[in-house]
Amino acid sequence: MAREYLKKATLTATSDASDVHDIVQNILSDIEAGGDDAAREYAAKFDKYDGNIILTKEEIAAAADLVPQKLKEDIQFAHDNVRRFAEAQKATVSDVELEVVPGLIAGQKAIPVDAAGCYVPGGRYSHIASAIMTVTTAKVAGCKHIIATSPPRPDVGVAPAIIYAAHICGADTIMALGGVQGVAAMTFGLFGLPKANILVGPGNQFVAEAKRILFGRVGIDMIAGPTDSLILADKTADPHIVATDLVSQAEHGYNSPVWLVTDDRALAEDVMARVPGLIDDLPDVNRENAFAAWRDYAEVILCADREEMAATSDEYAPEHLTVQAEDLNWWRDTLSCYGSLFLGEETTVSYGDKAAGTNHVLPTSRAASYTGGLSVHKYMKIVTWQQATREGSKRVGQATARIARLEGMEGHARAADVRLAKYFPDETFDLTGNE
Repeated sequence: MAREYLKKATLTATSDASDVHDIVQNILSDIEAGGDDAAREYAAKFDKYDGNIILTKEEIAAAADLVPQKLKEDIQFAHDNVRRFAEAQKATVSDVELEVVPGLIAGQKAIPVDAAGCYVPGGRYSHIASAIMTVTTAKVAGCKHIIATSPPRPDVGVAPAIIYAAHICGADTIMALGGVQGVAAMTFGLFGLPKANILVGPGNQFVAEAKRILFGRVGIDMIAGPTDSLILADKTADPHIVATDLVSQAEHGYNSPVWLVTDDRALAEDVMARVPGLIDDLPDVNRENAFAAWRDYAEVILCADREEMAATSDEYAPEHLTVQAEDLNWWRDTLSCYGSLFLGEETTVSYGDKAAGTNHVLPTSRAASYTGGLSVHKYMKIVTWQQATREGSKRVGQATARIARLEGMEGHARAADVRLAKYFPDETFDLTGNE
């Protein structure tokens, strides 16, 4: 059978996307021209904040004192997991040296960027985990200067737990600056900071647009839209857990899509019946977000079999993909388009979002069809080098001269000619490529 929509979304993640480009471009231009003072003015305008932008050691210590000991231990636990996973990722990249032809050696080298700018959301929710995910991976990569910035709240500043997490994870500088102004300060090197080579971390539509505009003069992890999650479930799945997991991700925001793909109609109907009650039981803000996301963006899709389920999932290319079905190895081997994969009931997207070790900065809006999420590799440049003996350059020089002339690039050809003439003065080479 063709797949059947038991619940169809009335909106998509881009349905209500307003054109924020001009607004963001104007703010960026103002701050680039006005420097520190302009950034402060926007902090006062948008966040009603006029305190220190660069937090002092004393302010960081005071914030740490406000964090309960149990939460400190949890943050340290999550940091350790993310750090160890990032270290394992880094170990997969090694320097390479290869004698391509006798006398010509080519190599690869991984070099971390100097300065990383980590954006940590602090508006609707205080994203402690985003500080852990972004700062820890930058530290493991070997960045020389790591900046963490997060929106301050009026008369309060940055959430103490965010400050604590950024500090223990290795941030060299912590800024109380949110939104476009925070992104701009890191990019333009304001407040005496080095200019960031890469910007990472999630944010709202204004932060995402700022990263889009600045990409090119600075690297970015990705351009992120609203978070999205898909669950693949068969008849063996627990409908209460499936429903709970869907609601847990819908609370991110009013436009955060969640999808259930199954081959079992009874399971689908059971889950759909449970979701409204689970949403009603959430705190006010969470309930409003989850209610709107479920109403407007959620989908429940009935497929004929697991092959059609897998194909549907790959088409949607979700940011988060959960499998609650039999034969987990089959799903792991078959699925190919997702930001992060959660296999079995015993794990959940929430684990990955907070403390399991894999990174939670992931591709949204079907970008998982062509890219993965934030990792230690994002902070590293994979560069190449080569070195040759004179004999080793002989064959390469001839091929280069002839290919370049065929392309019409005479200057390139002559760079090879002069070496052949110098190194092998007694030899004659046909460098025209006519035969």
